[in-house]
Amino acid sequence: MIKEEINKALEVLKNGGIILYPTDTVWGLGCDATNEEAVAKIFALKNREDSKSLIILIDTENKLQSYVSEIPDVAYDLIEYTEKPLTIIYDGAKNLAQNLINDDGSIAIRIPKHDFCQQLIQRFRKPIVSTSANISGEPTPANFSKISEEIIDGVDYVVDLEQENLEEKQSSTIIKLGAGGQFAFIRK
Repeated sequence: MIKEEINKALEVLKNGGIILYPTDTVWGLGCDATNEEAVAKIFALKNREDSKSLIILIDTENKLQSYVSEIPDVAYDLIEYTEKPLTIIYDGAKNLAQNLINDDGSIAIRIPKHDFCQQLIQRFRKPIVSTSANISGEPTPANFSKISEEIIDGVDYVVDLEQENLEEKQSSTIIKLGAGGQFAFIRK
């Protein structure tokens, strides 16, 4: 079942489409994080200003250097020791769709501890966007049953896993990491 869903999602991602998929936090809208047109589709679906950047997912911290110019050492400790899902904002984003990178050159990255996400990203061999499955300004849906029809109808594929799970999930903690290793909580 999971393999089949990964194959379907991969096909959509490779063709510049948008998927609706389960993550280690809330359900996400995803696309190829290196494809500017695909990223633009997510901004349009969410009615979100493209000046607000999105989170990307990678499968391992070894890939950080592919998308971030300089990684403060403390980042590896934060990733290794965090219990809860953690998104880190790094300066010096690179090799990503330009409309994904924040105006200050930063990018938010999370490494999900979630089987489907891990396998999908490994097979895709590129980072994928992960933004909450809601119209901008509306509440973040805590589980699949709370996602609006507008969002479901607006994607190219809805992953057929975990849809019956009614557990109320939370968004990740977000930390902004400075070059010297200093950090600030953006969302706890």
